[in-house]
Amino acid sequence: MAKNIREEIFKTLNQIENGKGYSNIVLNKTTRDMETRDANFTREIVYGVLENRIYLEWVVSRYSKLKISKISPAVLTIIKMGLYQILKMDKVPDSAAVNECVKLSKKHANKGAQGFINGLLRNVARDKENIELPDRKKDFTKYISVKYSYPEWIIEDWAAMYGESFTEELCEANSKKPSLNIRVNTLAIDRDTLMERLSESGRECRAAEYGKDIVVVLNPDGLIDTEEYRSGLFTVQDESSSLVAQIMNPESGATVVDVCSAPGGKTTHMAQIMKNKGRIIARDVHEHKLELIESNARRLGIDIIETSLADAAERDESLVDKADYCLVDAPCSGLGLVRKKPEIKYNKSRSDLESLSKLQSEILEASSGYVKKGGTLVYSTCTLNVKENIEVVKDFLDKHPEFKLEPFEAELPLEESKRGYIELYPNVHGTDGFFISKMIRM
Repeated sequence: MAKNIREEIFKTLNQIENGKGYSNIVLNKTTRDMETRDANFTREIVYGVLENRIYLEWVVSRYSKLKISKISPAVLTIIKMGLYQILKMDKVPDSAAVNECVKLSKKHANKGAQGFINGLLRNVARDKENIELPDRKKDFTKYISVKYSYPEWIIEDWAAMYGESFTEELCEANSKKPSLNIRVNTLAIDRDTLMERLSESGRECRAAEYGKDIVVVLNPDGLIDTEEYRSGLFTVQDESSSLVAQIMNPESGATVVDVCSAPGGKTTHMAQIMKNKGRIIARDVHEHKLELIESNARRLGIDIIETSLADAAERDESLVDKADYCLVDAPCSGLGLVRKKPEIKYNKSRSDLESLSKLQSEILEASSGYVKKGGTLVYSTCTLNVKENIEVVKDFLDKHPEFKLEPFEAELPLEESKRGYIELYPNVHGTDGFFISKMIRM
């Protein structure tokens, strides 16, 4: 293992914790030139520390004479790196975890901190079988918050929405590492043929349960370096995300407006379903993100997408009554993506959710005007929160009786599809958390 591997882990954690990038993006940069073994080790510790932040800090608070608020961020990060290895990783000897953290502290902490780190980690290693969680019967919220590392307000809200048992199952499912999903580019190859090609090259894969164009790859290391990826035979997309275009099911030759389209996964999927015939107007409020859509479209051989810079909350009069289909994949709290971006748990507050639901309603209101009579309006988010999901839709429908929810069991044969909207859960469907609704303008 490279001598500087834990240094890279430390730097990566600091960057993510300081809000300078999502974990998946920062980790991809960190591990780009690493050997597979080192890259996997790096990912395991970084994701492990992020996923278990509250639990690890709970342990620190039990074994430290200093309050956490008095421990410097750098020292606390080193301690959490060590604790994760001691408490969650069998393949790293406790002594090695302690020694490597002490070495790391020599560069990033003063001499007093080195002794503090050494003593605390060794005490935990000796006593790790006796670490207790809060009492579940006395305080369910605190117990789940510490065990699965969620802010207490999220647990309170989920328990109120879904009940305690479901909330615990949801948190447990979110703690599992998700498989990598890829979407087949059906303009170039069919799913069975791509799976055969991947299997011949040693990939273990299977067809997804719900996504018609999705393949689950169980050993994805180096997948985007393959000829199949470079030649545009597939793109990376979670199954739940792919269901948005699948449920919309736009016809070939149609006009589609995608008001929040970056980075383009759903946009290019709609183009595939349309057989690259028609017109997709793909918009985003960030110019640099439009380049991602264009790049993805080029690699997949798609040429019906027109990108433009626009604020989705402001209606563009030139598009009124022009769209056969309109997609509002709204900005949201992202709480359905915890499995992939664990830091999301700590970066939101209740007030954030309130302001987001207001923005979502504004975008849905502005975008609905683009839909022709008889046209389709799809509203989706990647979060688990009724205030951002069904409540936004119901509020919109109350104000717009010309729209109604449209069943979509033909596109997704599940009982919930009959009501015109669905919420997907990691513990029920094995996907990211997602909300998708389909409406028709009568």
